[in-house]
Amino acid sequence: MTFLKFPFHKTVTFEPAERLKKLPPYLFAEIDRKKRELVAQEKDVIDLGVGDPDLATPPFIVDALNEAARDPSNHRYALDAGMPAFRESVCNWFEKRFHVKLDPAAEILPLIGSKEGIAHLPLAIVNPQDVVLVPDPCYPPYRSGTWFAGGIPHLMPLLEGNDFLPDLGIIAKDVLKKSKLMFLNYPNNPTSAVASKEFFRRAVEFAHEHRILIAHDAAYSEVGFDGYQAPSILEVEGAREVSIEFHSLSKMFNMTGWRVGFAVGNAKALSLLGKVKSNIDSGIFQAVQLAAKKALDEGHETHQDILKIYQKRRDLFVNGLKKMGWEVQAPKATFYCWISVPSGYTSSELVMKFLDTMNIIITPGNGFGMNGEGYFRVSLTVPEARLEEALKRIEQSHHHFHSK
Repeated sequence: MTFLKFPFHKTVTFEPAERLKKLPPYLFAEIDRKKRELVAQEKDVIDLGVGDPDLATPPFIVDALNEAARDPSNHRYALDAGMPAFRESVCNWFEKRFHVKLDPAAEILPLIGSKEGIAHLPLAIVNPQDVVLVPDPCYPPYRSGTWFAGGIPHLMPLLEGNDFLPDLGIIAKDVLKKSKLMFLNYPNNPTSAVASKEFFRRAVEFAHEHRILIAHDAAYSEVGFDGYQAPSILEVEGAREVSIEFHSLSKMFNMTGWRVGFAVGNAKALSLLGKVKSNIDSGIFQAVQLAAKKALDEGHETHQDILKIYQKRRDLFVNGLKKMGWEVQAPKATFYCWISVPSGYTSSELVMKFLDTMNIIITPGNGFGMNGEGYFRVSLTVPEARLEEALKRIEQSHHHFHSK
């Protein structure tokens, strides 16, 4: 028998696709490397970088998952459009929370976490060379989803002088002629800024005028403090003709790993997104949908308890920094603090300084886009004792810094 001989000693290399080459370098790679190095040295690292709740998913939701997971009827492929019972719960929750009545059959689309819906949306409505209006700084999937669809991101600067809202009036007419989609995100990650209903009114008028779909990422709508409740863009007249809105159970009920969310709003846009998804995924595990239904139906008081914990953390951290002379505003919403970098540092230099001198991880503003330079983000997703320890370390190193 004759065997063909192959030069197995040669390494086969595969080049990344052009769409991957467009992605910016992973700016957090050096931070991750440094963190691993410090942990290997048994250093006590405090991670204020990741936006992942440290609190457990409430037990009544876990119990609902366990019960549903034991039912063999939930072990099969899920429906692409989601279980009718879950869609009804979304509909009821949305009406109670925002006083907006949705059609559960056409105006609600369950998602495997809002991130996948956001990233897949451009595939549904953006052709190569179409423009997508993207805030800067921003949650990275707005940009990467645009690139994957062959679209061109046009950055809308979020500046402190404009309360971190985009100035829609400065977008050039030739850009608007090619624009198909605009991403908005309030309460905002990373800046923690909030938007008024009046801003949403202007955005909806703008979208009608220029025939643009608004994709509003409202993942942090339920993380508000001091009684603040963020509005939905769908509360504005004419919004459902030009808008869809993304919601998530991740931040509301500490369910980041569960991957369950939903999009609501314009029925045509949701059907197009659903068509993309039906070619990519096979729906959400039904036991997760039933647990999410339980959370929306019965989780109001538990959610309020979670908010109290974050508010205490916010007050502790913000007041601690203010006592040291740092310029920091208490956020109305999200569990992030967006803080000016002291003079003499870039955001990346400050991040490395925090790591080297304090073993604290913070996120550089430029990791979210060029307009994030000059700021850093702190995530309040560690217990109060760890925030107190972080403040102690910052105070001990305070002579290194000069507030702006």
